[in-house]
Formats: sequence, C-alpha cells, structure tokens
Amino acid sequence: MRQQYVPQHKPALEDDIKRLEDFLLSKPNILVLTGAGISTESGIPDYRSAGVGLYARTNHKPIQHMEFVKSINVRKRYWARNFVGWPNFSSTQPNATHHALSRFEREARVQSVVTQNVDRLHAKAGSKSVIELHGSGYVVKCLKCDYRIDRHEFQSILSSLNPAFKDAPDMIRPDGDVEIPTEYIENFVIPTCPSCGGDLKPEIVFFGDNVPRQRLDTIAGMVYNSDGLLVLGSSLLVFSGYRIVLQTKDLKLPVAIVNIGETRADHLADIKISAKCGDVIPKMFDFRNKA
Repeated sequence: MRQQYVPQHKPALEDDIKRLEDFLLSKPNILVLTGAGISTESGIPDYRSAGVGLYARTNHKPIQHMEFVKSINVRKRYWARNFVGWPNFSSTQPNATHHALSRFEREARVQSVVTQNVDRLHAKAGSKSVIELHGSGYVVKCLKCDYRIDRHEFQSILSSLNPAFKDAPDMIRPDGDVEIPTEYIENFVIPTCPSCGGDLKPEIVFFGDNVPRQRLDTIAGMVYNSDGLLVLGSSLLVFSGYRIVLQTKDLKLPVAIVNIGETRADHLADIKISAKCGDVIPKMFDFRNKA
C-alpha cells in the first residue's frame, strides 16, 4: 500500500492496543466513525494532514455545492478532472484497517460503521453495515429528478462523448477529483439527465450542502442504540462528524479516538491514541500473532 499520504507519526504502543481491546470487549455494540485518515494508507490523500494533505501540497480547495450547481464552467472542470481520476480512484483497494473492521463486524465486536469517506473501501473490504455520511463517489444523480446511474457506467458515457480527451497528471483528491491543465477542460462534454435534462453530480455531499435528514436520523438512532463510539482517522473538524461525538456524549456514552495528531473532540475523548490506524486496529484481536 502507498504511504506517501500518511503524515509523520509515532509508533503505536502495545499498551494502547490493549486499552482499545478492553474498550471493545466491554462494549460489544460500539459504533465506528471513520474519516479520511484510514484511507491515506490506501493511497488516497486527505485534505488536512500536515505536510502531505492536499491543503499542504496544493492551493486548491474542495468544491463548493453552490458553485457546482450555479456554474457550467465549474461542472465541466469538476467532471473533466473526475473523468481522468476515476480509473485510479475506483481501483483503490482497502487496507488492513478496512479489513480489520470487516472482521470485527463478522465477530460481532462492532455494531456498524459510519464513514465520512466516499471511496467505498469499507464495502470492498466486506463490511455490510455501513452508512456513507457524505454519500458515495460511485453513484451519479440528477439534481432535479430521481435519476441515478452507476459511476462506472457514467464513465463509459463520458468516454464516448470525449474521444479526444487525453490523460492528465495523476493527483487524486478525496472526492475523486484530480488536477489537470485548463486547456484540457474547455471542450469537455457533460451529458444531461436522460429523464429530465437536469444537471448531473456525484452522490457526494459537497462542502456547503447538507447531509440528508433521513441519513442523520438513521445515524442518531444508531448512536442511541450503541454503547459507545470509536473514531478512526478523522480530525472531526467537519461538523457532520463532530455532531456524532456530541450525540454520543449527550447520552453519557464513552468515546475512543485513534488519529494522527489532534482532533476537534480530544477534550471529549475517554481514550485518545495518537497513532496511525494501521498500526493499531489490525493488531486488535489478532490471536494468530498472540499464540
């Protein structure tokens, strides 16, 4: 797995792994919240990591929902970059942390996973009970009607409409976008919805948009039925993730966090481990190495 997007970190301590094992053993109905920090080990960069995040390495900011909705030029730029980045983004494979969480689900050690990521890596690893808080890059939807299309199928449509489009530099963002020269974008053709003629966007909650109310209610119910929260690889700076911590603490339930560096909720955590998730989670309950 590629590690170039993983920020500098200290090794995990055996005592930390044991503490987290004890945490889960006493609470078999834990809800897991995952962020971009667990996918950096699969080669997908996050935005905020010091030195290696996209904010640190580029001068580009994530796309804003209203900009996408209002501007054809923004939509063309987004879809052109997304088109180029899709083969790489969609071929990304889950890492040891994703596989460990899938194993924990099979072993009835965790209730469900709520992920802030749009990369489908939990599903690829075999997790069944997953809520995609910010949607998925694997589905394209119409902004005006209920039309939906699989992103792989949409890629074929984009290919047929843009036969002369050339490959571009490989720089994947967390939402599947890439950075390419402006001249590649000007003639890019985007199809409209075949049902109503509306504009199409990925089923991702862009910055400035709202998480659907039904999804928030589902997550609130999962928190209510849990016996604690385990946060993995998230700075919790985005409120939609931080809200889940607040809901957990309102119910006087414990919170454990594993993340490189500080998070917005460190002051609320019952356990905080500053380490790479891949150095902690896959080693938990791995009795093959404890014989």
